[in-house]
Amino acid sequence: MKKITYFIMTLLLTVSWSCNDEDFLNRPPTSLLTEDQVYANDDVILSVLGDLYNRYNDFGNTSNWASISNFNEAFWSNAGNYGDFQNAGWGYDLGFTWDYGYIRDINQFLEKVEAADKITQASKDRFAAEARFLRASYYFEMVKREGGVPLILKTLTYDFSGDPTYLQYPRAKESEVYDFVIKEAEEIKVKLPASVAEKSRATKGAALAMEARAALYAGSIAKYGTKTPTVSLPGGEVGIPADKAPGYYTIALRAAKEIISGSAGAYALYTKKPDLSENFAALFYDKSNNPEVIFVNDYQLKYRTVGFTISNQPRFGAEEEEGGRINPSLNLVQSFEKLDNTFAPIPTGTSSGSGTPIYYNNQTDIFAGRDARLGGTVMLPGTQFKGRTVDIWAGVQLTDGSTISGDDRGAQKTLPGTTVPRQVVGFDGPIDGFEFTAQTGFYIRKYQDPIVGSGRRGTQSEVWFVRYRYADVLLTAAEAAFELGDPAAAAGYMNQVRARAGLTTPLTPAQITFDRIVHERRVELAFEGLEFFDIKRWRLGQEIFDGVPISTVSDLTSNIGKATKRRTQPWALWPYKVYAPGTPNDGKWIYKEKQLSRVTGSDRWQLGNYYAQIPDGIISNNPKLVRNPNH
Repeated sequence: MKKITYFIMTLLLTVSWSCNDEDFLNRPPTSLLTEDQVYANDDVILSVLGDLYNRYNDFGNTSNWASISNFNEAFWSNAGNYGDFQNAGWGYDLGFTWDYGYIRDINQFLEKVEAADKITQASKDRFAAEARFLRASYYFEMVKREGGVPLILKTLTYDFSGDPTYLQYPRAKESEVYDFVIKEAEEIKVKLPASVAEKSRATKGAALAMEARAALYAGSIAKYGTKTPTVSLPGGEVGIPADKAPGYYTIALRAAKEIISGSAGAYALYTKKPDLSENFAALFYDKSNNPEVIFVNDYQLKYRTVGFTISNQPRFGAEEEEGGRINPSLNLVQSFEKLDNTFAPIPTGTSSGSGTPIYYNNQTDIFAGRDARLGGTVMLPGTQFKGRTVDIWAGVQLTDGSTISGDDRGAQKTLPGTTVPRQVVGFDGPIDGFEFTAQTGFYIRKYQDPIVGSGRRGTQSEVWFVRYRYADVLLTAAEAAFELGDPAAAAGYMNQVRARAGLTTPLTPAQITFDRIVHERRVELAFEGLEFFDIKRWRLGQEIFDGVPISTVSDLTSNIGKATKRRTQPWALWPYKVYAPGTPNDGKWIYKEKQLSRVTGSDRWQLGNYYAQIPDGIISNNPKLVRNPNH
């Protein structure tokens, strides 16, 4: 050891003696770039901007499968998540984000680009517009979660004087943050390309879509915040005056109409495939000339992939024998209306053991005649995925009303009057409490990648996560028009979205109600990370999550289509194969509504859930911050 140490010291001294040439020491490094070098080249600047894009914050996304399927729109068939269905509600930190390091990096980027003198003005304008888009997007994400936050639009640097007070900014009003997002979008839209082909960088369409959504949210908070007067602060950091609602709705409608008019590019609904359910599913994975998608978090094989399909593909036949985590709830499934524009329960006739069951020749017949978005959002029993039938059935129904099932996927048993064991439960379940199978009777379809290999850990998927799309813009226009007293215009926008789903009987202006607005967003945008903010802005949380269990089938199936329908627990729907030799019903299917044994809690929304709790450490560092209400 002493010899090794002596050798290293001698080598270092030798190097130091031999490197005393001033020219040698002053040579520029070959592996590092100075700031002047970085901001002198478009490609290098774009790489810095790319890092800022990669830090874009989403509330729900496909890289975190549970984040897009909360609030009882699904049950999580993953033992580690069962506890989420055994409590009474949520903490106050829902979605909290407070990354002022990110804001500082964007501010610094803007200042460096502005000072750059070796790139064209056109390049400077676009780079700055993109950075401002990202900054506005992040402030939008913060205001949706925390309400008003400090608006810091320049790089702050500590002077080590011992007095940090000049770095401490108070919270802006909630309305002021929304106004900032809207103003930024308006100013940058003219400096961004009107390009439908560009999906992963900011465009005019993305800026307008952000503006429309932000204005819609602000208008909703102003109008519906009157339902929860204690969810406010006297300084306006939380809460927006009701008289501001019409102005925000007007902005939302104008921005949405600007996209609809084509001035941001020829965006349109995706209508490539003749099967309407597959068409709806495909709009999320088809990257080839997709006119609906506006702005995404993109992935590319071999470089940047996502494991959503691995986590959620049907377990039976999966490429890694893994999947099945997101099980959409019957609550959501029954919300997809019939093609005559009416709401109705899924017709079982069984009512969990009572009544006369309805017998179906095929598993999928029970879902016939419904909104095609159901099959594009939810993987139904008996349908196909990657060329294989989704094998979901809970057991065999005997003529005496009893059932035979098993405690393992694809279990076999000997049925009465036979001697050879046969399969009595699906290879995808459902088996109560058996994780990674379809415990609710359903798997998720939206965002699943049908390409072979996408379910392998070594390959994964390149399906993008869609942040803004044209159908959302149409629904924003519909809602804003409705709130501004123009139900005819609202019906026109909404009917375009519905027709794509096979709902070809147009809604009349008189049929456009708040319930319809809420319903349409729920079924069109399910599992896209928007449900939470819709619940918040409409102030529906305390009504739909009132802590009361959904204890009967009647509770479950009543008031479908109502905005205030209770959603405190997820329910299941289990198919059974009928075994009745010698009768017309032999081999047919019946369905039963089911309460899962792992669902023991019933969610209660507290008023403190409307705004995330700002941690004590942050407030301690900045005494100018006020706490959010009800915490």
